[in-house]
Amino acid sequence: MLDGDESAFDAFFNAVYPALYRFALTRLDGNADAAADVAQAAICKAIAKLHTFRGEAALLTWVCVFCRHEIYAHTKQHAARPLVPLVEDEPEVRAALESLRSATAEDPDAAIDRLRLAAFVQRVLDHLPSHYADALEWKYIDEASVQEIGARLSLGTKAAESLLTRARAAFRDAFRTLATDPASEG
Repeated sequence: MLDGDESAFDAFFNAVYPALYRFALTRLDGNADAAADVAQAAICKAIAKLHTFRGEAALLTWVCVFCRHEIYAHTKQHAARPLVPLVEDEPEVRAALESLRSATAEDPDAAIDRLRLAAFVQRVLDHLPSHYADALEWKYIDEASVQEIGARLSLGTKAAESLLTRARAAFRDAFRTLATDPASEG
């Protein structure tokens, strides 16, 4: 093949492609199109690097290394991002968070309701770990960016996003628990 012998390439392809295809197919959840693409890409990469093959392993084993890399690249490129439901989209949580931002009150009853809700939200925050409560207050009251929150907590942006996600879930759970617990009403 290195000398450009077409029959050597045909023999190589006919021996290696079916095995690579099966190898990829099982690792790509039976996606035949993806397995075909990955097997072909692995063969192309292997041929481009054929001059580095030292014969320390079987040729198919060596080519499977390229196939593994192609499977990884394909999986990474086509990975679906999981949908993360946002806790603040839930009506009761949204109302509680918005009530904390509201600064004006023309209706005395509405002002009292807001104060009660704000006090309740504060009780919920008091039940959370302090770093969760701080992060939520910074995000929804101070309107700090995720980057700012990360800096305040000495975290990277991704870690701050993850912490906020956990904090929202903890807030939601505590809110529901305290809202349905008659002992928490005051």
